[in-house]
Amino acid sequence: MSTEYTNPLFTVDSVLFTVKNGQLMVLLVKRAQAPFTGAWALPGGFIDVEQDTNTDATASRKLEAKTGLKPAYLEQLQVISGPDRDPRGFSVTLAYFALVACQDVSPQISSVESASWIAVSDLEKTNLAFDHLQIIQMAKQRLQQKTLYSMTPIFCLPAQFTIAQLKTVIEAIIEKPIQRKSLMRRIEASRIFEIREEKVSSGGRMAQLYTLKPGADLVNFERNLSL
Repeated sequence: MSTEYTNPLFTVDSVLFTVKNGQLMVLLVKRAQAPFTGAWALPGGFIDVEQDTNTDATASRKLEAKTGLKPAYLEQLQVISGPDRDPRGFSVTLAYFALVACQDVSPQISSVESASWIAVSDLEKTNLAFDHLQIIQMAKQRLQQKTLYSMTPIFCLPAQFTIAQLKTVIEAIIEKPIQRKSLMRRIEASRIFEIREEKVSSGGRMAQLYTLKPGADLVNFERNLSL
């Protein structure tokens, strides 16, 4: 069946964040082919209509191929489109984002030279492909909003964590200090955490360990976290 219209390029890109050493990091891959050979980019690519059942499948497939990572969840961020995004023509991308635990990454495909966690604060001086800097900034803003009204930050914490670790992650994401007592009230109100019997040494004293209750759903709060 013929058509008078030219189909746009349609891709899926994923913005994966983590917090490492108190810094918000984003997962990027170095491109090994044109366009933007040698530039850093978000892991993503074209939909394969022969094997992808939906865009979620595309996002997961491309992430695993380009970074070796299999995130527990991905959330749709926004559709970005325009004639100047890609030198190959008018393009549309569906962007996803997630917060994950920091882990080793390695590309499994020849179109990627390497994969690495890069500090968000260093992106302005990083050679980024396409409009991926703007997409990362959109995702960062959404993550900051979610952090203020939900328990999203626990996605990048170990299974057992301290209040100090959770506080550090939240502050790294929102780039502002928070009050410990406000965080404690939020933890108690959520009712999704268990206090472990074990304690760990932290700052010269023993700190209580917490863990997420089995099967617990992350709650959203009516009010933002007090700063």
